[in-house]
Amino acid sequence: MSIFRPYDADRPALACGCGRHASAAEHAADATASVEQLSNDVVEESLLRAMFPKAQQRRDFLRAVGANTARAAIASLLPMSAMQAMAQETSGANGALEKKDLKVGFIAITCAAPLIMADPLGFYRKQGLNVTLNKTAGWALIRDKIINKEHDASHFLSPMPLAMSLGLGGAAPQPTRIATIQNVNGQAITLHLKHKDKRDPKQWKGFKLAIPFEYSMHNYLLRYYLAEHGLDPDRDVQLRVTPPPEMVANLRAGNIDGFLGPDPFNQRAVYDEVGFIHLLSKEIWDGHPCCAFGAPDDFVRQNPNTFAALFRAVLTAAAMANDPQHRALVAKVISPAAYLNQPETVVTQVLTGKFADGLGNVRNVPTRAGFDPVPWHSMGVWILTQMKRWGYIKEDIDYKAITEKVLLLTDAKKHMKELGQPVPQGVNKPITVMGKVFDPAKPAAYADSFAIKRSSR
Repeated sequence: MSIFRPYDADRPALACGCGRHASAAEHAADATASVEQLSNDVVEESLLRAMFPKAQQRRDFLRAVGANTARAAIASLLPMSAMQAMAQETSGANGALEKKDLKVGFIAITCAAPLIMADPLGFYRKQGLNVTLNKTAGWALIRDKIINKEHDASHFLSPMPLAMSLGLGGAAPQPTRIATIQNVNGQAITLHLKHKDKRDPKQWKGFKLAIPFEYSMHNYLLRYYLAEHGLDPDRDVQLRVTPPPEMVANLRAGNIDGFLGPDPFNQRAVYDEVGFIHLLSKEIWDGHPCCAFGAPDDFVRQNPNTFAALFRAVLTAAAMANDPQHRALVAKVISPAAYLNQPETVVTQVLTGKFADGLGNVRNVPTRAGFDPVPWHSMGVWILTQMKRWGYIKEDIDYKAITEKVLLLTDAKKHMKELGQPVPQGVNKPITVMGKVFDPAKPAAYADSFAIKRSSR
């Protein structure tokens, strides 16, 4: 049996990602507007929150003076032209930028929120950078564009820089560094509505389940979850590599029974009434990393000041995204066509954690998604143990040395300190996966401790 089956290019796809237009062309024509206006709206709302901390106070103020008068008052206090000028200032204190015009790849998922929102909110410009965000169709293409130097830096699945640095997947080793974790939690197992009566994974034998990439947390978390319920993910189910934007369409068409994938597509399946959320990924490992932001090692070495500026911009965005008070604003910023191309209500449900689960319930899980940027070494070591467990890594490796080289924890702490952000202590964060505590000091024993594993591929 084929273990991984890639998606078919001719499978049905949505004509319009937001669901409000008859065609992609009509959608594009209707969606050109507004990155600058959106940035202004966010700044204005943030100032309103500062002036009137309580929601009722804000409502009373707007009711009393009217929206237009309120906007004029805010503009007089904090003119948008001045904000835009401030956003383009650079201090130069950290050294001249080697390269200012950058191409950065991303996949249109909520995991990329810090990387995305740094664009319309001016965080890149504040660091003197002119960043072009390139929406990319799938993870293999993200990898290829980095290898071919078409992108300077990129949104990655957190296992990808480890795999690329080791030369896994048939490619030559491409040393790649992780600057920050883009998001924690924020994924789910979503099943087709016809499987509402199959909530026990033991009933899933023969299922076709989609994951976004082999070198993904989705793959390793789904394998872990299945194996803990007695299913061999290489024999009892079919795992199909499917780009995230294709997951809902394939669920609707019956090509797959479910997926462990990124948001907003879990919530989009509920919104489109084709699927239900079986389990949030935080219920497997609360605080797990998913995506990361990083760059090839040669870019980091050749452009240290530019890379530091990128680092600071993304850390600034991560701090804002990680604040629950800003989640509705973040949803507004990243939902438009240039970025996620999704209904704002879907993204808001994901980021606020108040959501319909497709089973008739409205759940309130504020920690459904988070944006803690710290690239803890224990996270990298755990990922490597799963690569070893499932046969992606065949030889013995130095888990600690590889992780320390790829995950730039020391640099992250340095730039967090520069930005006045709280600086974490130590190098490891405690990890418990489905009740089993992980000791990063004993990775080989951990990888070998599971009853269901695969020693080679």
